[in-house]
Amino acid sequence: MFDLKAYLKAKQQAINAALGKLWDNSEPYPTLLVQAMRYSLEAGGKRLRPVLCIAASEAVGGSEADVMPAACALELIHTYSLIHDDLPAMDDDDLRRGKPTCHKAFNETTAILAGDALQAAAFEVLATEGRNKRGDALKRLEVIYLIARAAGYLGMVQGQMMDISSEGKEITLGELERLHRLKTGALIEASVQTGAILGGGSSQEIAALGAYGRHIGLAFQVADDILNVEGTPEMLGKPVGSDRAHQKATCPSLMGLEQAKVRAGELIDSALEELRIFGKKGEPLAALAQYVVERTR
Repeated sequence: MFDLKAYLKAKQQAINAALGKLWDNSEPYPTLLVQAMRYSLEAGGKRLRPVLCIAASEAVGGSEADVMPAACALELIHTYSLIHDDLPAMDDDDLRRGKPTCHKAFNETTAILAGDALQAAAFEVLATEGRNKRGDALKRLEVIYLIARAAGYLGMVQGQMMDISSEGKEITLGELERLHRLKTGALIEASVQTGAILGGGSSQEIAALGAYGRHIGLAFQVADDILNVEGTPEMLGKPVGSDRAHQKATCPSLMGLEQAKVRAGELIDSALEELRIFGKKGEPLAALAQYVVERTR
């Protein structure tokens, strides 16, 4: 039976080590800006997006080393988005992963700039790897395109805009799913596709893993909505019930808690179906799909 706990631990350790090396040559160091960047980046977290990137690479016959720089870039983008999400102008949260949010630990201006710098650093990492391995230039250009699209106005940022704009308003379930697919799902899908492309996957494999990523990306946000109802601050490392306080539309509020759980299960079943072509090499991705809806934080 596949040991997801051991797999996650090993991959998270490798990712954290690689992230730590990004700052080795920072000059001047340590500046307040770099301190704030590192504070948020090293505050913990599941490292789900880079782990998915690595697992996708391995599923198509690639390796961890093939995708580690891209995996780090994905985590830099994710961390920047969390810093900005927590700002007073957005969700106005005081805690993230059980610690004061970046704007609370430093100040609002520093938090904004730390997020900006992390986003730019992500593309610096991607471009540096491309310059060092020019034989893969077209693949790496495709990856930069996918990640930029997923993170920007056609993906995560648009989803965040929709989320803020819909507070206190009635929206349909279809509109909510589109919001979730953009705000959360787009970068998760791009993480899996990135691993498949850089790992040397075929067009069929890349397409299957893209579909897998779309399904688990939406399932992740459905599970988040459920945790915001059923979780505790100790479990989540942040306040619960914030969705209701902000009058946000969620899957539980639109379809009921039990039906939301059914929907999450359906999405995971669809994701698992996409993994059939990978056989045993798809086991880590299958386990990660189940983890998305069974996690407690």
